[in-house]
Amino acid sequence: MIRLEILGPHTQLLSTLCAKCPQGPAGCCKAPPEMDWSDVGRVVAGGGRDFVLSRIVKKELIPTERGLDLRRVKRREAPTDPMERKCVFHGPRGCTIDPAMRPATCNYFLCEDTFIEGGERKGERSAVLARQAHGALRAVYERWDAEMSARIAARWPEGPAWDAAFLDWLGETFVEMEKAGGTVLADLPVPA
Repeated sequence: MIRLEILGPHTQLLSTLCAKCPQGPAGCCKAPPEMDWSDVGRVVAGGGRDFVLSRIVKKELIPTERGLDLRRVKRREAPTDPMERKCVFHGPRGCTIDPAMRPATCNYFLCEDTFIEGGERKGERSAVLARQAHGALRAVYERWDAEMSARIAARWPEGPAWDAAFLDWLGETFVEMEKAGGTVLADLPVPA
């Protein structure tokens, strides 16, 4: 029921239980996470600078003092569906953008119910490993965000310009921090 795909900073936790979410088809996409500094850096480092710039122009990504907000839109996927507010990137089959372009939280978040239903309390290996990966990813991204926030505040006290040069700096800084992070992501639990 829970599948863990170890892909370094792009690691994904997936679950068939998400399709049965009591929140409806949009699930947690009704309240998308921020794209924090480390998320933007990871996307840019992976070749997504133009994606970020074009989505800012389209106002799908909105600059904030902590990174980018994912815009929420109100729409329906089919004429008989109710209108609902959700992430601008959510479509009829889920997320419409590649996992490498999403906030890391979108890739590694599973709700508490999913861990429980997935068998964590019963010792189900996939659920236990997914919980460990979730904790490790959350900790490393929080640390990277704090470090990047401090660097940005020192370098751009009036706030950064959301241009190609700033995004390139974020990408380079992310790569530097990932390399300096040692084995944190390399040591993620690997499913048998």
